[in-house]
Amino acid sequence: MPPSVTIISHTTASVPRPHILYSIQVNIDGKRRVVDKRYSEFVQLHDSLHDPFTLPPKRFLVTTFIPSAWVDDALVAERKTGLASWLRDLLSSDDFKDNSALLAFLTPDASATPRHFSLEDVLPSTLSRKAGIKFTPEDEVDTMATPIAAAYYPDWSAGSNPPEKIDFSKFDILFFAFAMPNSSSTLTWDSGAQDILRRLVTSARNSGKGTKIVLSVGGWGGSTWFSQAMSSSANRTTFKNSLTSAVNSFGLDGVDIDWEYPNSTGAGNPHSSADAANLLSFFQTLRGALGASKILSAAVPHLPWLGANGQPLTNVSSYAAQLTYVNIMNYDVWGASSNPGPNAPLGNLCGTSSQPQASAQAALAQWKNAGFPANKLLLGLPLYGYVSQSTRTGLSGSLMPSEDMLLLQEANSPADASKREFLNGAHARPKEQKVSVEASGDLNGWFGQQIPFNSLVASGALVKKSDGTYGQGAGYTMAWDDCSDTPFLYNVSRRTVVTYDDTWSLGDKALFAKQNGMAGCFTWSLDQDDGVTLQNVIRKNLGK
Repeated sequence: MPPSVTIISHTTASVPRPHILYSIQVNIDGKRRVVDKRYSEFVQLHDSLHDPFTLPPKRFLVTTFIPSAWVDDALVAERKTGLASWLRDLLSSDDFKDNSALLAFLTPDASATPRHFSLEDVLPSTLSRKAGIKFTPEDEVDTMATPIAAAYYPDWSAGSNPPEKIDFSKFDILFFAFAMPNSSSTLTWDSGAQDILRRLVTSARNSGKGTKIVLSVGGWGGSTWFSQAMSSSANRTTFKNSLTSAVNSFGLDGVDIDWEYPNSTGAGNPHSSADAANLLSFFQTLRGALGASKILSAAVPHLPWLGANGQPLTNVSSYAAQLTYVNIMNYDVWGASSNPGPNAPLGNLCGTSSQPQASAQAALAQWKNAGFPANKLLLGLPLYGYVSQSTRTGLSGSLMPSEDMLLLQEANSPADASKREFLNGAHARPKEQKVSVEASGDLNGWFGQQIPFNSLVASGALVKKSDGTYGQGAGYTMAWDDCSDTPFLYNVSRRTVVTYDDTWSLGDKALFAKQNGMAGCFTWSLDQDDGVTLQNVIRKNLGK
C-alpha cells in the first residue's frame, strides 16, 4: 500500500505563547499514526531536504501582506491544504520518500521539540499587524534554554538563614545584598557583612550545586553616592577598582548594580541629568575589568533609566551589550493605604490602571521596545506584602492611586510631573524595630509596613494546606484581584487588609516569564519565604 498523508485537524497550544499545531495522519505500510507539528518545523525540514516542492508561504516575515491575511481561519485553512500537498509530493518522490529526516518527522516517538519557536507559528489574532512587521529573527524564543531561578540574600538575614543551611539546589544565582558606594567612590559594608559573604561563597562552593554568588551594590537606602561615583572618569575608575577587588578577594561570580535611581531622587539621593550616560560609561569600564565570563547585572524599575531629558531612555541596546541581566523590580507598585492596591501586578488586566507602565507585562514590553533582549531580563517577584489599616473588602479600584499614594508621590517625586514615580521597585532594609507576630492573626503592629510571607503564616492569617498552597485563617477572608492577578486578605472587624503574593500569583508570573522568553525570575528576598515553598513553585513554573 503506498503511503498516504492527510492533515486531519489543527489545535492550539499556549507555551511558549499561543500557537498552532497541525495534526498529520500518516498511513505507511498499513500503520496509522498522528503527529502534531508546527509550521516552522515544516520549514526546517524543507530547508534541510532542499526539495523542489512548494510550501504554503510565510506570512509574518513579508512586508507586503494585506490585513485580510491575518484572519485565523483563512490562514490555517491555506496552510493545512498546502502542507498536506507538500508532504504528499515528498512521499510520492523516489528521491525523498525513504529519506530518514522525513520518516523521523512523521514518527511521533522520534519527533523532537524545535530549538527555536518562530512567530510564524503564532495564532494570528494574538499578534498585531504592527508587531508582525517589526518582527526580526532575534525575537525568536529559545524553548530549550532553562530559565534562571535567583534570589537576593540580604546580609541581615544571616541569623534566620545562615549560609550553611541554604539549599543551594534551589538557586542558580544569589545576589548578596548589600555593599554600598561611599563618598570616596569605594565600598562601605554593614558590620559583619564581609564575613557573611565569605561564608556564603564557601557554602555555595562546597554544595557542588553550581550556585553563582554575585555582590549587589546599593539598594533603596544605599544609593546616595552613586551619582558622584559615576560623575567623572577618575571616580568611575576608583569605583571599578573597588568592585573588581571585591570580586577577586571574595571569589565572586559578578556584580549587581542596584542604583535606585539614576537621574531620580529615589530615597532623597543627589542625582544628575548625566547619570544615565555616566552609568553606561561605567558599565563599559567595569565589563572590561571583569571580563566576559562574569555576571554584570543591574536592578531596575519598570521603565528604562531616565535620560538627560528626564524621560526613560528609548534605546538601551548599548547597555544590553555590557550587561548579563537587568533585574526588573516588579513590586512596591502600591504600598500600605486606606484604599489598598496590589503590590506586584502581573498586568493592567482590567484596563483601569493609572499606572499602566507598572506591571510585569508592561515592564517586559518597555524594556524590549527600548532594545533590551527578553532573554537578558529577570522578572522580580516579591516574597512580602503590605498591611493596610482599612475596612475594604475588595480591590475593585486596584491600580487607581488613592489619596494616600498621591500624597506620597508628591512628597517623594520631583515637581516635574514627567519625572514623577511611585516606589516602583525598591530593595529596602527592614525597619529596625522588630514587629511581634501574634498567632491569633492580629497584624495591627504591621500597619503601614511590609510583611514577609512567612510572618503572615506565623500569624495564622495564612494557613498552609496539604497540597502546598495557602488558605485563610484567624478570621481573615482570602480574595482575589482579577485586575492584577494577585491575592489579598481582609478582616473588617480588625480593620486590616493585606496585599501580597502567594503560590498562585507567583506561579503565574514565573510562567509568564518562561512563556515570553525571559531569562527567568528572582525574588526579594530569600529570607521571607516559608522555607522554600514559594521558591519551589517558582522553579516549577519556570520548568526547572
